[in-house]
Amino acid sequence: MYSHIPVLLEETMQFLEPKPGGRFIDATLGAGGHTRELLERTAPGGTVLAIDQDESALAGAKETLESFGSRVIFAHSNFTELKSVAAEHGFTECDGVLADIGISSMLVDDPSRGFSFMREGPLDMRMDRRQPLTAGDVLNTYSEKEIADILYTYGEERRSRPLARSIVRARPLKSTADLVRAIERVSGGKRFGQIHPATRTFQALRIYVNDELKSLETFLDSSMNVVRSGGYVVVITFHSLEDRIVKNRFRAPSVPGRVITKKVVTGSDEEVRRNPRARSAKLRAWKKS
Repeated sequence: MYSHIPVLLEETMQFLEPKPGGRFIDATLGAGGHTRELLERTAPGGTVLAIDQDESALAGAKETLESFGSRVIFAHSNFTELKSVAAEHGFTECDGVLADIGISSMLVDDPSRGFSFMREGPLDMRMDRRQPLTAGDVLNTYSEKEIADILYTYGEERRSRPLARSIVRARPLKSTADLVRAIERVSGGKRFGQIHPATRTFQALRIYVNDELKSLETFLDSSMNVVRSGGYVVVITFHSLEDRIVKNRFRAPSVPGRVITKKVVTGSDEEVRRNPRARSAKLRAWKKS
């Protein structure tokens, strides 16, 4: 059974304003922490449509949220399909939509998924295993220039060119450990007080393989259409590129509405101490006119 601490939970609820009988969509279910809180605050008759592209996340959340019965509806889908999934389950004109864009800790902690440079596993990095492209495909078949562009664009990695050269020379790469070794040949090992030199490369590959930035743009436009007039969209991001997309979309929405976060909301010192994942979390909220 999965357990975790949902990021910026109180702040999320403050902006979504869940009330008894409310209807909400959690577009990135994960371990279900935000969904649980929404279900508790909308009791006794409120409902939540919980969406996730990862089958293992859905299985775990179904177990932990079993006591809520039919008040929670699960959907195995990418949040880019929000509009059609909401229509299928009768959640158009809902009270609010939430998305936590960060990768879930259970994916990072599972070596078989290949998301972590701390655990040896296959070079997969797919959030939805139904899609064909893996990180291994990129690393072993893309050109040196293409790999360098991915590392620079999605990881903001300044050493993208020498890293891409090292990766191509190390082919075939079969595991996360192979990739880490190729990175350390250029950047060295981890230094005290600094992020691991593999962090940006792993991040860039994950974002590219899962087409996360384009997916986020599609989701934002759909979410604004799905909520009712007076409804809310709340998005939590963990990366500057994602936060920039949310900020710009909320300022120039596809439908009439306004930003209700005067400035980006971040975790308190206390929350960061309790939950280090909150350190890079940024929340923005929007209300439909």
